[in-house]
Amino acid sequence: NTINFLFFVRYRALIFPLLIREGKPTPFFTFVLALLFCVFNGYLQGRSLTTYATYPPGWLGGSRFITGFLGWLIGMAINIHSDHILRNLRKPGETGYKIPRGGMFEYVSGANFFGEILEWFGFALACCTIESFAFALCTLFILSSRARQHHK
Repeated sequence: NTINFLFFVRYRALIFPLLIREGKPTPFFTFVLALLFCVFNGYLQGRSLTTYATYPPGWLGGSRFITGFLGWLIGMAINIHSDHILRNLRKPGETGYKIPRGGMFEYVSGANFFGEILEWFGFALACCTIESFAFALCTLFILSSRARQHHK
């Protein structure tokens, strides 16, 4: 579980920003708030999983863990694929709004947000900790709000 969490954080913090071609600058205050949230949440998740969470023998082979892991994996795949579609919407130098097509965008207008929400609820199910569930709920509330704004 800790490895899954660290893989996503590494993707989102290191790989994803390098893949973005052009974009709007991020205000420094927004950057600082996001950084503080990620540091606090990373500490909370890591501390929870390595210090407080205890699992019975056979947990990794149980249906709850496997279902959660598959949810996390499918959510991450949707998220990464949707990010790829969004990054390639415009040709270099092109501006203006474009509606994304393909992948989960055929079913939901905020496919990247949907993928990340699915990812963290899968993580919460696999971990079964109050901290992972709280993070999944925070992700749901924050990203569903952003998805609604993007849809409008």
